Amino acid sequence: MTVRTLVLQLDDDDPPGRLADWLIDAGAEPHVVRHGRDPLELGDHQAVVCLGGAMNANDERLADVRAFLSACVSKGVPLLAICLGAQLLAVATGGRVEAGDKGAEAGAGLIAKRDLGWTDPLFADLPLMPDVVQFHSDVVTRLPDSAVLLAAAARYPNQAFRVGRVAYGVQFHIETSPETVLRWAAGNPDVAASAKPGELAPARLTELHEDVEACWRPFTERFVALARGDLAPAETARPTLPMI
Repeated sequence: MTVRTLVLQLDDDDPPGRLADWLIDAGAEPHVVRHGRDPLELGDHQAVVCLGGAMNANDERLADVRAFLSACVSKGVPLLAICLGAQLLAVATGGRVEAGDKGAEAGAGLIAKRDLGWTDPLFADLPLMPDVVQFHSDVVTRLPDSAVLLAAAARYPNQAFRVGRVAYGVQFHIETSPETVLRWAAGNPDVAASAKPGELAPARLTELHEDVEACWRPFTERFVALARGDLAPAETARPTLPMI
């Protein structure tokens, strides 16, 4: 069964890129909705992907997106929110997003799965420390009460989380190409300056994106399987203490 997937593009400079190809290969039918140009309606879509952008998650111009993501969580619609999308998901469900007090992150990054990541249907099969692409200056400083942390990093802990049973937020990027990151670096020199020497060189970015694909293409396949009903969601929204 084809999974009709709404892909919400918030910024012209962050298209779905190769993530769209991964979705299609996994059996999804992605429909790109551009914020501010196309109607933002769930309709008959069975899953939602929310991409990133240069805006701030608290911006009133994104109030409709926060309301939409909150509705997806309430309705139990499988959701994958990336970078700004993850920040919007956090704010929409009671978390907090602020400028990172340890500076921006750009280039290659490693995240580490937390204990709950090993039992999560999407994260369980990822390696302990998967490669990711970072390019942001705002961070999720407080997770929603209904969220569980799935992966963390030393500088900014809240790298990946789940709200409820099927809504996922990832602070990093999996959808980019080397060309996209180079374009961001040229347009955002302050963020790019946080990268380690050589991390934004074309050859290094090509190598990084190959490593990212090895981890996150199968993750995308599991997301589509979850939306299709072939993969069971997390059993509970949050861990609970045993009754005494």
